[in-house]
Amino acid sequence: MNMEEAKEKKEISEREDMEGPISVVEGPISVEPEGSKRIQQPWTKQITIRGMVVSIMIGTMYSVIAMKLNLTTGLVPNLNVSAALIAFVFIRTWTKMLTKAGFVSKPFTKQENTMIQTCAVACYSIAVGGGFASYLLALNKKTYEMSGVNNEGNSIKGVKEPGFGWMTGYLFVVCFVGLFALVPMRKIMIVDLKLTYPSGMATAVLINGFHSQGDKMASGKDTCGFAQFPTFGLKAWNHTFYFDFGMTYVGAGMICSHLVNLSLLLGAVLSHGIMWPLISRLKGQWFSEGLKESDMKSLYGYKVFISVALILGDGIYNFIKILACTIISMHRRFKNKDANMAVDDQGKPIEVLKQNEVFVRENIPMWLALSGYILFSILSIIVIPLMFPQLKWYYVVVAYFLAPSLAFCNAYGAGLTDLNMAYNYGKIALFILAALSGKEDGLVAGLVGCGLIKSVVSVACTLMQDFKTAQLTLTSPRAMFLSQAIGTVLGCITAPLSFFLFYKAFDVGNPNGEYKAPYALIYRNMAILGVQGFSALPLHCLQLCYGFFAFAILVNVVRDLSPQKIGKYMPLPMVMAIPFLVGAYFAIDMGLGSLIVFVWHKLNSKKAELMVPAVASGLICGEGLWTLPAAVLALAKINPPICMKFVRS
Repeated sequence: MNMEEAKEKKEISEREDMEGPISVVEGPISVEPEGSKRIQQPWTKQITIRGMVVSIMIGTMYSVIAMKLNLTTGLVPNLNVSAALIAFVFIRTWTKMLTKAGFVSKPFTKQENTMIQTCAVACYSIAVGGGFASYLLALNKKTYEMSGVNNEGNSIKGVKEPGFGWMTGYLFVVCFVGLFALVPMRKIMIVDLKLTYPSGMATAVLINGFHSQGDKMASGKDTCGFAQFPTFGLKAWNHTFYFDFGMTYVGAGMICSHLVNLSLLLGAVLSHGIMWPLISRLKGQWFSEGLKESDMKSLYGYKVFISVALILGDGIYNFIKILACTIISMHRRFKNKDANMAVDDQGKPIEVLKQNEVFVRENIPMWLALSGYILFSILSIIVIPLMFPQLKWYYVVVAYFLAPSLAFCNAYGAGLTDLNMAYNYGKIALFILAALSGKEDGLVAGLVGCGLIKSVVSVACTLMQDFKTAQLTLTSPRAMFLSQAIGTVLGCITAPLSFFLFYKAFDVGNPNGEYKAPYALIYRNMAILGVQGFSALPLHCLQLCYGFFAFAILVNVVRDLSPQKIGKYMPLPMVMAIPFLVGAYFAIDMGLGSLIVFVWHKLNSKKAELMVPAVASGLICGEGLWTLPAAVLALAKINPPICMKFVRS
């Protein structure tokens, strides 16, 4: 489904170090420019009025662009890098104009740049993941009619036409819960576990580069072009085995460890190379021959549920393990206090110590995180059942009780692979709630519950990416958190407005029109399937899910309990799961990035340690910067004049 949405200087190729007990960071990448020795601003000075004005402009503009892409193809590229660049250009132009007019302006710092980028991204992210082209739009009458009015489980009671009032209220109550979900885990995930969060790190490298180099640095069809080049032949291309020239994933592969990339390749070979072709041959035995491959009762059902089983198995195991390690670590700290602090800090570069010191010093109080989560959860428990009587209040209570665990699983995986899998967790809630709520209420309960879980999990993951950027740009986490909250408020207003800009002017949801909104129909049909029960899934699907869930736990147990020489070769189940659903092409891209790093280290290890993060960030940022002009061209309906396509002779 929709994938929303890649740098350690040292030990980047040793993922197994992150699988052991929690430890203090040994050597994060240095992204602090040598010449930037400015006095650190207090966090209250890092958020400025001019920054908020620019954030509103960028956030609103990107909300419209993202909504257009969301309602046409349903796939929206990551615009974070573009937001950082546009923020830099806006403020630099502003300050230059004031200087030429004879006015004195405040210096534009990288912390202010980071705040603008964070606020703008938080704003447009709601347009991307707010459900306007998926689970919320799936409630309208047109999607109900397209799903079959006589279809079992597709009740007329499951119709609610879009409205600015209820959509805005819904976003306010569900999005803010996610802001507080993982705040207590901030230091553990960023500093102790050393998760890379590739997009967050790439954005930090870009912003630091802007403010060290100045103005010098800032100055087709889906099956067409080299992005669909049949690298290994047309038969392999049919199973998504091809190199798509995606520099973002090559850069991510250079940043992620060899174990991560090899796990991706293993998952790609196991799924698209072996399992899916074999299951496809069983059409007519395991599932009906008349179904399309994208039908949830067909091959797609295996893809979705097996990948989710792997993700949950790995995520739940690691959550329990890390929770236990955290409790043990806290107990030891209370006993030993700061006796070992001096020993831990020996041998670290000054800039690394400064990064960690700023990140830990600017602490967000635990009481604020807990009270915020509880307050907005209670508000949601009251408001959501009033908006949607089909979703009982006690289901909302259970959802918010489980949400932090699911948010941790997702953020942990995103820290490794840079892929936000929040929609998969939303699907779990969709099927469970649809099955439990009955034929009359199940459809609405499933779709709304999907939105609850997805929003919490996705917002928490986005915030963790921003915390990584904050650490590497010496930005206060408090300022970052406040900027994220401001952007969320802005997004809850601009996203519905952007949606109705298209909904009122165009025929949204027409399968033969430009604004097809394909995921609305898909999500409604998933809810219908959930109402009918898991027994409606293809034959042996649940048995396969049980097996892969157990496999994920077993692999983690072997890694943790076996000798290091054996455990370090165990694959990462959560990473393996991603190609099951997405395809094999990006695993090949990331594998190429890993190969480049391997060869570079063989030729010149010292130079590779210094240059790999910079080159990888350049690849990610370069392709990310193109997304803005590409989106503008799409809005202007400017299409390539020719299409290059590869077919059999």
